[in-house]
Amino acid sequence: MKQEPLTVELFFKEHGERLGLSLAAGAAGLKNVIREQTVNRPGLALAGFTKYFARHRIQVIGAAEFTFMKSLPAAEREPRYKKMLTSKIPCVVYSRDLKPDPILLKAAEIHQVPVFTCPLITMKFINLATLALENAFAPRGSEMGSMVDILGVGVIVKGESGIGKSECVLALIERGYSLVSDDITRVSLLDGKEVVGRSAELTRNHMEVRGIGIINVAAMFGIGSIRDHKRVDLVVSLRAWGEVPDVDRLGLEDEHIEILGIKVPHITIPVRPGRDIARLVEVAAFQTKLKASGYNPARELNERLLAQMAANK
Repeated sequence: MKQEPLTVELFFKEHGERLGLSLAAGAAGLKNVIREQTVNRPGLALAGFTKYFARHRIQVIGAAEFTFMKSLPAAEREPRYKKMLTSKIPCVVYSRDLKPDPILLKAAEIHQVPVFTCPLITMKFINLATLALENAFAPRGSEMGSMVDILGVGVIVKGESGIGKSECVLALIERGYSLVSDDITRVSLLDGKEVVGRSAELTRNHMEVRGIGIINVAAMFGIGSIRDHKRVDLVVSLRAWGEVPDVDRLGLEDEHIEILGIKVPHITIPVRPGRDIARLVEVAAFQTKLKASGYNPARELNERLLAQMAANK
């Protein structure tokens, strides 16, 4: 799945409110692309050393940079700002509610570089912005299936249309668990090792239940029935009983499915009338939690049987 470039406009739209960003100048440059998933303090560049200037990053001006530039006469500040702004930087953020230099604001309008103000102290803004950028740059894709959080275990429930996915997830929500996404789960890879699932923004809080229509899960079951995102710990595939000829009766062999290059535990559950599929998915989640802690009941039983067979020889 090809990712769209991260523009300043998109970053501002998705994270501006949480970071307290306010646009002060340079609105014509909101389509500028942020190319690196961290931020930079341009103190050295403003002091004249630009050899290793990280120009592809968001530039943050804190108290140190602000005080340094304020100490210079206007005739010196203007060319320094111009050199930074013409380096094709994505944007500039003033932290600590510092009042942007009018000279910089004028130059930002000319060179189409957005300038923002932010009330957060510099290091807090850097930390929060870096987390937001890491998430935005993470590899991502989509998985066909609904996702639910079962006591901290993130489970994607997959299956053909009409197999009973929505009914299964709805029954789990009724038991107090939380919906992450319905029908399609957006997945992203964090730190190269953790797959995180979430719902599309447009359909968040909603489910389609065949025969009833669209329901608002949060309005019906309470805000605790919704999770914004969750790590994917297990994938459960629901399949018609006749399509699963070889069922693993003991569970000795661990199955996995690859999502964004990461192996995730996978279980296939045969479906037929009379089976409580929600209960089986719930137990599968509990089983995954036990295995993650190092306990595997199937292997324990197998070892007992082998020990008994050896003792009876």
